[in-house]
Amino acid sequence: MKSENTPFTGGPLDGRVLPVLLGPTGHPPKWYEVPVPGTGGRPATVHTYRRAPAGYSKRLGLQRGWVYEYASEGRERRRLKWPWTKPERGV
Repeated sequence: MKSENTPFTGGPLDGRVLPVLLGPTGHPPKWYEVPVPGTGGRPATVHTYRRAPAGYSKRLGLQRGWVYEYASEGRERRRLKWPWTKPERGV
């Protein structure tokens, strides 16, 4: 499998560049989770990072790779939206 050196911004991995495995499309995963075991009876925590574009070239506007940004709120859970389901009523 191929990997790509990807920089991390924010959180405990700020400034580090780690090799991340690429998927079948050639892109790294949308979310990167770093499990941290708990010590001294404390519960384990999971730090999450969201994939974002690293930047764009000036002339053609092509994307220059990926960077992972720290998501302090955690991973967002999304529900599948099927075309045959009714829209949700106002909550």
